[in-house]
Amino acid sequence: MSVAARASSPIDLVTPARPVAIELIGGRGHYQRVIAAVLAAETSVWIGTANLQELMIEDHRAAPGRRRQVGKVAYRSILAALAELAARGVELRVLHADRPSRPFVAARAQHPGLAAGLALRQCPRVHWKIVVVDGALLYLGSANWTGAGLGARGSGRRNFELGVVTDDGPLFDQVQGLYDRVWRGGECKGCKLRDLCPKPLDLVEVAPPPPPSPKSPPKRAKAATKRSRRARGGG
Repeated sequence: MSVAARASSPIDLVTPARPVAIELIGGRGHYQRVIAAVLAAETSVWIGTANLQELMIEDHRAAPGRRRQVGKVAYRSILAALAELAARGVELRVLHADRPSRPFVAARAQHPGLAAGLALRQCPRVHWKIVVVDGALLYLGSANWTGAGLGARGSGRRNFELGVVTDDGPLFDQVQGLYDRVWRGGECKGCKLRDLCPKPLDLVEVAPPPPPSPKSPPKRAKAATKRSRRARGGG
């Protein structure tokens, strides 16, 4: 009998070995690869972290009246960027162990859209570091959601972190399934740390996901549809 078959929970597992294409990233590579993918997200960002802190990111946006100075970089809160993603309908989840830092809470309060657009759930047993973006990028590694962990700090101040990035479909499915199980309270029954939870996740009301909103076809597709209707004698 395999280890997975004997396990008491789907969280306890050892999967069969198979070839998987990965990228090894370390230090500043977390910022260049993981944070960049988050900022470009189109549908969803799921984050798993033990520590949850505010972090500042480089601001490359052009702004009226702001002159760029050679050698100087402007910064802004990543929560401002997440607020923009939430406004575009990107699903944002963060599953964390410790309470968010005070700067994180303060920065989140500055963006009212994040009250509903950024879902936070706390589980004291979470120690994994996961970032899943659009089902296209999966990060697994040592870095917490902090500036020092994700390479947002300067050289000599950030942590020594290592992780891997992959777009492997089966690995995506497995990791997201485990994440979602904890997110929905699937591990809460019989948990020995239940008394430490601010609110056990199996008591959190899980609303069904909203139906996907229809997306308008691109202009070329609209034009093609009109031509097709005229050809059929339609309006």
